[in-house]
Amino acid sequence: MDRLTAMQMFVRVVETGSFSAVAREMNSTQPTISKNIAELESWLGAKLLNRSTRSLRLTETGTDYYERCVAILQDVEEAEQMVGQLQTQPKGTVRVSTVVAFGRLHLVPRLKGFYKAFPDIKVDVRLNDRFIDLVEEGVDVAIRMGTLADSTLIAKKLCSSPNVTVASPEYLKLSGIPQHPRDLRDHNYLQYADVGSRNETRFKDQGEPFHVRVDGNFSTNNSEAIRSALVNGLGIARTPRWLVGDLIANGELVTVLEDFQPDSMNLYAVYPPGRHLPSRVRSFIDYFAEQFKDCSLIGGCN
Repeated sequence: MDRLTAMQMFVRVVETGSFSAVAREMNSTQPTISKNIAELESWLGAKLLNRSTRSLRLTETGTDYYERCVAILQDVEEAEQMVGQLQTQPKGTVRVSTVVAFGRLHLVPRLKGFYKAFPDIKVDVRLNDRFIDLVEEGVDVAIRMGTLADSTLIAKKLCSSPNVTVASPEYLKLSGIPQHPRDLRDHNYLQYADVGSRNETRFKDQGEPFHVRVDGNFSTNNSEAIRSALVNGLGIARTPRWLVGDLIANGELVTVLEDFQPDSMNLYAVYPPGRHLPSRVRSFIDYFAEQFKDCSLIGGCN
């Protein structure tokens, strides 16, 4: 038994709560993971996990051992990174998560430059519009938008993207141009299903926030679908400018209600805490922080 590998397996099983998830993550099988942890328990002469068909729970000994394993593995990775930095550039795989549209529009197109700067780093991009648990999914860093939920994750602000209310010229020609957010009550409002109330949206009037009741015949949990619906003249919507900046620039969409937009949306790189951030992950975060520090690069500031 490779004791260090077994320790890695044990730590990930504790963090994910699943032998199968760790098997997929480590390109192994569930029986192999289970066997290695059983051998680890045998070698230690102590039970680390209480297993049932529905859950995994650490024993008291397992809790102490888990904390020591985490510290040991971090020390090993830090030592390897220090040696690696003396010999070559950062290398390894960075697992990244972000929403579908942002990944397609702004992350993937900038990977060519990243690979040129860091040829030994591989990037595994997971695009999903649902919220994921970084630790459970084995993700190194996620790019998230808006107000962050309280958590143990570390967040680095990348930039801010203004909000805009947009529609196609064809839609506005048929339905009229709203002069005040209250006018949206008479429009077909396209709704992003996973953000707040589906019956109202937020604006500002003379600096004071207020909500407007909206309704429409289209809702979705995918920001790419909002883009497509807007371009095809299905309705009107308020979105972050990063989602539609290119469409505004080429005239496919038109902005309205400029004086009533709420505060800009912040974009963050978030990652799990630890005493040492691997250099490959640090390199990725620093590179894209530089790429995105000017919001005009992701759709404009105006």
